[in-house]
Amino acid sequence: MDWPHDPDGEQGSEGRRKYGHAIIAKKIDEEEDFPLSRDEFVAEYGDDPVRIDYERVVSLREVFEGVEEEEFADFVELHQALGRAMRANDLWFYEGADEFVRERA
Repeated sequence: MDWPHDPDGEQGSEGRRKYGHAIIAKKIDEEEDFPLSRDEFVAEYGDDPVRIDYERVVSLREVFEGVEEEEFADFVELHQALGRAMRANDLWFYEGADEFVRERA
């Protein structure tokens, strides 16, 4: 895929040093951007690359597929929703991660 910028450049995963949530978090100003609209965020950054692991890069839009919430009050809500969606869509590569996740009531 032709990405709008290098997935491993400074706008991407910084030479494969950052993955998943860390790449998405770089796009957000915690002081300015919350509450954060899912649809507006995806409209702005949806084509940007997100390195999932050492082999796989997907679009930010693909990471947000399955995120049910339309708005997030803070980083914690956003990261929890992203984690659920990434695990559900096989975009979570951390070994043993399921052991640390409680099911949402």
